Amino acid sequence: MLHILRDKRTMLVVLVIPLILIVLFGFTVTTDVNNIKVMACAPHRSHSVSEAVNHIQASPYFDFRGFVDACDIDRMLRTGQVSAVVVFASDYSSSGSYQMLFDGADVNTASTSQAYLQSVLAGSAAASPFDVHMLYNPQMKSSYNFVPGIMGMIFMLICAMMTSISIVREKETGTMEVLLVSPVKPLYIIISKMVPYLLLSLINLAIILLLAYYMLDVPMAGGVGGIVLVSFIYLVLALALGMMVSNMVQSQIAALLISAMVMMMPVIIFSGMMFPIENLPWALRWISYVIPPRWYIDAMRKLMIEGVALCDVVLEVGILLAETVALMAAATKKFNDRLEQKGVNFKIL
Repeated sequence: MLHILRDKRTMLVVLVIPLILIVLFGFTVTTDVNNIKVMACAPHRSHSVSEAVNHIQASPYFDFRGFVDACDIDRMLRTGQVSAVVVFASDYSSSGSYQMLFDGADVNTASTSQAYLQSVLAGSAAASPFDVHMLYNPQMKSSYNFVPGIMGMIFMLICAMMTSISIVREKETGTMEVLLVSPVKPLYIIISKMVPYLLLSLINLAIILLLAYYMLDVPMAGGVGGIVLVSFIYLVLALALGMMVSNMVQSQIAALLISAMVMMMPVIIFSGMMFPIENLPWALRWISYVIPPRWYIDAMRKLMIEGVALCDVVLEVGILLAETVALMAAATKKFNDRLEQKGVNFKIL
């Protein structure tokens, strides 16, 4: 711990960078779609049509640009002057029928516009064959999705990277062998390398949860206790992964590349942080089952946003515990093998 406190660069990486990432993903990197340019086409501008248009104008998601003739719809969409056009049927007052046309060049905007328009028009008197309710995230804020995901990525990268570099640094400087022949048991040496980063990660967890709740308005509907417990298990897992990496490589550069670069892409692609796992091909979906952040992010979304109890994330917690035990056992076995190769004749107890 004293070594970490003396190393300003380590403190910068461990404490400051996670805060920057959570703020960037919470405020800057967002999938929220606002100010969607919309026009309407109505052969008969009845009272029901006016009411529906008023609903669109009152929505903060749309920028209503007025009415357009049917012959000009294609030109308005092709030139990008509008992103969506709502075509009301001539008998809209009685049937509530309408057609929505979108500029599909931007898939995200088109799909979001469809959902928003359906929700808005469902509130009008004529167009009420169905009702739309957004559960758990009625404002459709992207921070609700990003915060659990960025927590999974930050803890995996920081814990694994810093732990692996810390132990490999001892190998490069030659002080690891000095420590191993000391009266202290090797297992205690490894744990002593893990504990400071665990404490720093818990501080990170507290700061991130405070930022998420007070700055990004992300709810903690399932209770803070369950969130902290699952996060603690995940932190230990990430530290065990860092131990495993440190036993496999001999240089800090290699440890950094494996911990930061090689792990980042699987975390982003296979964890559901950025893309729904259901959209992956079946072969890649099977790979996601062994990616620890996938289960942690699922558990965090359920606990933070959906407000489920801890007993409802038993599957995710069980898988995280199993992976933690497996990684700890593998890292210890690898470390024992290394001791035997070095000619150190004692075992970790």
